[in-house]
Amino acid sequence: MSDKPYYQHHVFFCMNQRDEGGRPCCMNRGAKSAQEHAKRRVKELGLSGEGKVRINKAGCLDRCEEGPVLVVYPEGTWYTYIDQHDIDEIIDEHLVGGKVVERLKI
Repeated sequence: MSDKPYYQHHVFFCMNQRDEGGRPCCMNRGAKSAQEHAKRRVKELGLSGEGKVRINKAGCLDRCEEGPVLVVYPEGTWYTYIDQHDIDEIIDEHLVGGKVVERLKI
């Protein structure tokens, strides 16, 4: 059995949907399109698969007021984002370049 992680980076996007009137939720802040964009872009860049990057959906990650949020493992780096440009920056800088995107970190 290998000590090496199955994925170099495992990215979880909070996809929680709440009813109106409660806490904010990531789904109402563009999480679905952001996750789909990240998954598509990672595949286009040839970064998906064993030993590389996995983009996943997650239920509530309980950082609702800071959302939308995603977390990158194994580092445990939390990010918020506004648009596809922010997602591309996380992919390019963190997943490819190995540098945390400080302006998006929470």
